Amino acid sequence: MSVQAIETVVVHPLVLLSVVDHYNRIDKVSSQKRVVGILLGSRRKGVLDVSNSFAVPFDEDERDPDVYFLDHDYLESMYAMFKKVNAKEKIVGWYHTGPKLHPNDIKINEIIKKYCTDSVLVIIDAKPKDLGLPTDAYIAVEEVHDDGTPTTRTFDHVKSEIGAEEAEEVGVEHLLRDIKDTTVGTLSQHLTTQVVALKSLHSKLQDISVYLSQVSDGKLPVNHPIIYQLQDVFNLLPNLNVPDLMKAFTVKTNDQNLVMYTASIIRAVIALHSLINNKTTNRAAEKEGSKKVEVEKEDKEEKEKDTK
Repeated sequence: MSVQAIETVVVHPLVLLSVVDHYNRIDKVSSQKRVVGILLGSRRKGVLDVSNSFAVPFDEDERDPDVYFLDHDYLESMYAMFKKVNAKEKIVGWYHTGPKLHPNDIKINEIIKKYCTDSVLVIIDAKPKDLGLPTDAYIAVEEVHDDGTPTTRTFDHVKSEIGAEEAEEVGVEHLLRDIKDTTVGTLSQHLTTQVVALKSLHSKLQDISVYLSQVSDGKLPVNHPIIYQLQDVFNLLPNLNVPDLMKAFTVKTNDQNLVMYTASIIRAVIALHSLINNKTTNRAAEKEGSKKVEVEKEDKEEKEKDTK
């Protein structure tokens, strides 16, 4: 029975947090530029679910890619302990913090294949500079040359995405709640999200433009699946030359902006109303407190007169 090839790699938030923690701990005590670890998870119908991970001691010579160290004994002992906790989680591959592929990644992948025949490499950028997902997944394949030379091992890119179970989603929401600035209004948050999304779209369009320019100049070969996907994207774009469609877009946008603006004004008015009510209540409380003090002072003076 043939095993279905891996089409998608789903990385859980727990793995991302673990990798970032691993990178930050090593970065404080060492000048090592990347860290390496093992990925645990399960596989079903072409989808690789990466649900856990653990760090592995690793070191390398930056000048010589053939010189590196990966602690096998530590790897095997850690996996044995993880297996006792959750036997369903198997070794599915390994990770490093890149941020790009390294010359010795193929050799390290061959070592990991002793524990998992279809080992997957996931590069997790612990300090992403660009917008988008911080993960890139690769799987080792045999590259056949047209000139008849022996085949070589190389990496083929696999689609990756971030996925979480219900419990993980709740935990991530609590973390974001602690990070999120509560003083910022919903209108500002909405606009910030829109700006971030537009910047991400702009970077992707720039990548597409550079790729198509290099293909047209003959610097890159024509990749028909990519061209087909780009054609599908362009076919989904609306025809903005139709006046009725442009008017509909404008009306829809204006309606949404009106609702957001009205909600922001109402929120500000309610906040001011609460502030005024709070000040009024505090003043009333201060007056009552001062009256009580005066009454107590008068009672005390009367008692002193009676005693005399």
